[in-house]
Amino acid sequence: MGCGRVGSTLALSLTARSHSVAVIDQDAESFRRLGNDFEGARITGVGFDRDTLVMARIEEAGAFCAVSSGDNSNIIAARVARETFGIENVVARIYDPRRAQVYERLGIPTVATVRWTADQMLHRILPEGGHREWTDLSGRVVVAEVPFHHGWIGRRLRELERASGARVAFMTRYGEGTLPADDTVVQDGDLIHVIAAKDDLDRVGDAFAGQPGEH
Repeated sequence: MGCGRVGSTLALSLTARSHSVAVIDQDAESFRRLGNDFEGARITGVGFDRDTLVMARIEEAGAFCAVSSGDNSNIIAARVARETFGIENVVARIYDPRRAQVYERLGIPTVATVRWTADQMLHRILPEGGHREWTDLSGRVVVAEVPFHHGWIGRRLRELERASGARVAFMTRYGEGTLPADDTVVQDGDLIHVIAAKDDLDRVGDAFAGQPGEH
């Protein structure tokens, strides 16, 4: 639901991966963002209206994304998709991060646009400690990108794991994700993503920020 910049990009990305997609928007003009080659369905209507959703064949859907410009519309549509039509894989975009926390407790996964953008900006200009990229629903386990001291360059990644007590989930090298092997050596420019308990993240960040042999 929603054919703005996010919705249209999402729809085009899904069709490029050979998924069938239906896009709902109240403004038929918004569908121009999809281009002439878009093979999915274009449904003009209110995204939380039952008839509109049925027209979009929601009963056959594997997932529902509410990415309109309104928080209330997104959360209502997400709840209708889940509670009325039984769609389990539902996500809503929310601009107000305070609301996002409430809706997460209702079992509706959310993407808080403002908070996410602000966190990304802060992480790039103040790259201290771990930057949380994913948190499980209980809030106890996180995947985080953790910056490391340049002294670790040329050392084996497993040494860094032992020093920090954290497990490396994956690395980003030259813009591509990769799973580390036992003999992986840390290179300049690597981004290291760890999985750890949320309460341990500060300690892990301190270990990564220190030189080898300090911990």
